[in-house]
Amino acid sequence: MHSEFWLQRWREGRTGFHQDSVTPLLREHWGSLALPEGCRVFVPLAGKSLDLAWLAARGHRVLGVELSPLAVQQFFAERALVPQVGESRYGTHYRAGGIELICGDAFGLDAEALAGCEAVYDRAALIALPPPMRARYVDELYGRLPAPCRGLLVTLEYPQEEKGGPPFSVPEPEVRERFGRDWTVTMLARHDILAAQPGFAAEGVTALETAVFRLDRHS
Repeated sequence: MHSEFWLQRWREGRTGFHQDSVTPLLREHWGSLALPEGCRVFVPLAGKSLDLAWLAARGHRVLGVELSPLAVQQFFAERALVPQVGESRYGTHYRAGGIELICGDAFGLDAEALAGCEAVYDRAALIALPPPMRARYVDELYGRLPAPCRGLLVTLEYPQEEKGGPPFSVPEPEVRERFGRDWTVTMLARHDILAAQPGFAAEGVTALETAVFRLDRHS
């Protein structure tokens, strides 16, 4: 998944991964993290997700990173927000309404950029990446988050041979293997969602589940 792949999808409007409502699993499980109001929440590969605004409305300071300038600009425009815009070595920063979106490469963020992030929310980032990139993503990006940090990870599981990603299937054993060294991984819920995703069924997928995990960074 090279950068141009995602930039082209945004240019062509092929953004089926974008949800037109807040993720139900976020609403259901975010409170279990017992995060303080005002804490900084990191959202990787953020797109123009409605989840960003939901988190900000809970009183959090949201830091997202997104490759596509179209996605970032649309996020603020659709909320009638006029962001302050600035540049840094990480990319172009857009700030408004308690939300900061960095338009740039997520892998370019270092520990300094992520300092102060007490939480992370990952709904569509890990599952957007093929296996080799997932390994790098967890080792590098999650590895730069400070301890203690806690968050939610939402994944999909389906027979990978039945459909090409993205989104990719990331089964529970892989989650535990990739995160287990530096994070405590706790399964919070698992749901069968095939009936609610006719697009997957139309492609011949015979089973589809979503899972949500709590992640706690080791001190």
